[in-house]
Amino acid sequence: MGEQPPVTAARENLQTIHLRVNGVGKALDIDPRVSLLDVLRDHLGLTGTKKGCNQGACGACTVLADGDRINSCLALAIQYEGREIQTIEGLARSGQLNLLQQAFIEHDGFQCGYCTPGQICSAVGMLAEFAAGAPSAVTKDGVPGDLTDEELRERMSGNLCRCGAYIGIREAIRESYKVTTR
Repeated sequence: MGEQPPVTAARENLQTIHLRVNGVGKALDIDPRVSLLDVLRDHLGLTGTKKGCNQGACGACTVLADGDRINSCLALAIQYEGREIQTIEGLARSGQLNLLQQAFIEHDGFQCGYCTPGQICSAVGMLAEFAAGAPSAVTKDGVPGDLTDEELRERMSGNLCRCGAYIGIREAIRESYKVTTR
């Protein structure tokens, strides 16, 4: 009988987790200290989600967890065991861009494009929050009304664009919202 390879400390600490990413179940052996962002990029090859500041300040890593927007750089992958994770790659269906993705193109909602996946994922989650009646810090009388520039700036404040494409981003979000509420 052959000898068993030595168990290394790194291999000893791995845990198997199960995630649903963009509708597909994934079983992964990971270190429980690895971020969701690193699992998506390094283990699953989903590089649309960007690593910007790696401190939760820029929003480039925003993904949806059960429909809620999160900064994947601050989330441990193991925290999302059994949950549905949606990345920018999962928004398009059958080769067709998501409504927001298309609106970003039409309204020049990006320049360099680095923040765009996080901006779009955040906008998807934000629009769901808005439609559900969740107020923001600037909502008048506690009841969301229109998606004014002030309202959009506040609701999307966790996503930075270093190029300054905010006007196109707001126009794209507003158009997408109008189309879905007709």
